[in-house]
Parts: sequence; structure tokens; C-alpha cells
Amino acid sequence: FEIGPVYNTNPRDRKLRGGQMKPIAKELVFDIDLTDYDDIRSCCEKANICSKCWAFVTMAMKVVDTALREDFGFEHILWVYSGRRGAHAWVCDPRARNLPDDRRRAIAGYLDVIRGGNSSGKRVNLKRPLHPHMSRSLEILKPYFAQTTLVDQETFGSSEQAQRLLSLLPDKGLNESLRKRWESSPDRSSANKWADIDALAKTGKSSTLNPTTLRDAKQDIVLEYTYPRLDSEVSKKMIHLLKSPFVIHPGTGRVCVPIDARKAEQFDPLSVPTVSELLAEIDAWDAEHPSTNAGPEVADGEGSVPDSDARGSRRLQDYEKTSLKPYVDYFRSFIAGLLKEER
Repeated sequence: FEIGPVYNTNPRDRKLRGGQMKPIAKELVFDIDLTDYDDIRSCCEKANICSKCWAFVTMAMKVVDTALREDFGFEHILWVYSGRRGAHAWVCDPRARNLPDDRRRAIAGYLDVIRGGNSSGKRVNLKRPLHPHMSRSLEILKPYFAQTTLVDQETFGSSEQAQRLLSLLPDKGLNESLRKRWESSPDRSSANKWADIDALAKTGKSSTLNPTTLRDAKQDIVLEYTYPRLDSEVSKKMIHLLKSPFVIHPGTGRVCVPIDARKAEQFDPLSVPTVSELLAEIDAWDAEHPSTNAGPEVADGEGSVPDSDARGSRRLQDYEKTSLKPYVDYFRSFIAGLLKEER
């Protein structure tokens, strides 16, 4: 199921209203998809993912979540696994839900830094001094660049990627020295190549390059290889649809579960339950507890389910018998916080 906006009339009556149906509210949403990282991830491609490239989603979540909270003051942000190779943010604050499209475009533009396609040369060109959002994002992303880009992905390992790195540096003399060094030792690691840039710059291989220009170029490179790549079209208009939390992804069978952004590093997309695993867990639980399967499922007035020992004979709801329970519990706590603010 895909969710769109709240309309001013029932969508089924749209023909009767003569085209007067208008969207009036919807969560502000963001979409991160790993296929947008295909030019810089070496471990997987297309729909495939692993823990190494999932780090790109984790770092994107951290940067976007921090900006939405600190720069825009939003509080109720639900992150949801897309079921295959990405994550969605649902900003649910009343203020966010009522934003008109021009404000949505402005926020998407604020977060959009990577320009152009893979073949369009330098994709990050930031003015100095850096905007506070960019300085903060750089601090969040530096450790990921050191681990994910240089070690896990070995991003500059191939001669093509090493050439791309040279094209992002501002000085021909330095580039020529680096090219010679890397061609003479083709097995040089990405981390060593990155260290070579400063090492050779310090030996005075270029008379025109000053330390500030080099530092700025390196900062732009770090951002180009780590900064979130958002599908901003999804964010700009209320009418865009987005996959609902807790639906089953038709390709993988995995459930689109919420992700606690405070523990983003601990989330493993490959351990998310599939619908067939959940059915097996329910069957296994029922087989182990035959005496507790009788009686109706009971929920309290808030829609949450009391602990089993609180109502001796209460029958557990099916989700409570499965590995889906922590995700449902997290979702319920999120909704409770949102309802509290609404009231």
C-alpha cells in the first residue's frame, strides 16, 4: 500500500466534484535509495545490498535527521526501512504536515548538495566559509569517509576511480605527481592514496597550491562521497505516494519496519523479518503454548496490548509471538508521542 495526502474530499468522489479535489495535508517525506550510490559503492549494485553499503543509508539518516531537528525544529520524525535498499523519513509534526508545496521544495533544496549526474565532473562546489549545516554534516561524515569510503568500499582502488579523484583536486602539478606515484604502485590502497595527497602537497610539488585551497577541495570530496543523495522529487509535492510502514515489499518479502534513528548503526536490513518467517514464528509459538491459544485477542483503549501477565488468560496478538514485536512497540511509542502533542 502506498500512502498519499489527505484531500479536501473523498478521492472516490473526485469525478462528482469536477476536478475540485485538492491535497490539504501530508507528512513531509524523504527517500534515500542505494541505487543513487552505485557510482561510489563497489560491494553491490542495482537492487543488491550488504552491511557495507547500508552504511551510506545510515550516514544519510544521521545528517538528514539532525538537520530536520536542529535547523527546522521538527520533533516527530519516523524512519522506515523501504523493504529492499533504502529508507524513508516521515516528518509527522502538525507544522510539517500542513506545509504547502513551495515550502517543501525549499526544505528539499536546503538539504540537496550533490548536483548533476555521475559524469558531470565535480558534484559538490561549496562556498566558503561553510554554512553551519555543512560544517556539522562534515563532522558527522568524516568518520564514515575514513571507514566506509577508504576501507570498506576501497573506493579509489580502481584506476578509473583514482582518475576521478585526481579530477576533483585543484592543482595540475600535484595531480601529475600523484598519478606517477599511483601508477608505479598499482596495488596502493584507497587510504594510502588519500594520505598521499597531503604528503605530496607538503613536499612542495606545486608552487601555486595553498593549504586552504587543498583543505577546501578535500572537504568537497568527502561530501561528494558521503553526503546524502536524496530523491528530492518525493519531498517537493504533497501528491507523491510513499510505501506505508509495515507493508510487505513485493520483491524481497521483507516488512517495511520503523528504524530508531538514535540506534541507526545497529539496524541490519538483512535481519528484517520476511512475511514467511513471521508465519513460521507464529506457528512455532502456538505449537509451544497450546493452552494459551484460546480466547479472544484483547487490546486496551489506546490500541496497545497489555503485558500477558496483566490479564492472566489474555490471548497474545499474533505479532507479539514474532520478531516483529520490537518494531511494533517502537512504532506505538512514536505514535503515542505524536498523539500527546496533538492533544
